[in-house]
Amino acid sequence: MVLGWTEKARESDISFDDCSTSKPKVDVTWKPYMIDPQTNPTGEEFEAYNIRRWGSSGWTRHLKSEGRKDGAKFEKWTWWPNTSKAHQLVLFAERSGIDTNASNRALFEAVYEEGMNISLVEVLVQIGSERLNLDATKLRQFLEGDEGKREVVRQIQTGRQKYRISGVPYFIVGRDGSDELPYGLSGAQTSRTFLQCFEELCEDM
Repeated sequence: MVLGWTEKARESDISFDDCSTSKPKVDVTWKPYMIDPQTNPTGEEFEAYNIRRWGSSGWTRHLKSEGRKDGAKFEKWTWWPNTSKAHQLVLFAERSGIDTNASNRALFEAVYEEGMNISLVEVLVQIGSERLNLDATKLRQFLEGDEGKREVVRQIQTGRQKYRISGVPYFIVGRDGSDELPYGLSGAQTSRTFLQCFEELCEDM
């Protein structure tokens, strides 16, 4: 089991191919987090937001460089979105039987590669209906009514209180049903780090 707390997430390739023992199934579930809940509800232009908050967008250069090594090109990151309703889209999709990897991947492509503003209901309905085959009418009603907001807030609070998460990405790696404390990994991780966790979990099985 891998739980990833993040504001917007992209699926990572997770493999047990190098484990010397068994190769159990790995379930990856993404949980919500908001870096800045005070972001304008309709989103903010990327450069303007970074200048207002940090003085420049220079801090993103390293992030983009590292992301490109894993295939994230960041070709059109033009918006800094308020992700409250995007998290609700993920929740709606999950309740409709869609894996959180798929919904987060769709959001990732939209915001970082296509320059879409995922703060907006109209944009989220387009993503949900066209890329995830969700019912557009039901999704719109869910988002406009903030029907998933309470659950999103609850999950964010769980991450902060139970795991003391204060920044993202943050990963919890453990075995379902185990009483052992899971691994807690803060920040972006290499595939080797995950593999080491998996190998140790393999050894205990």
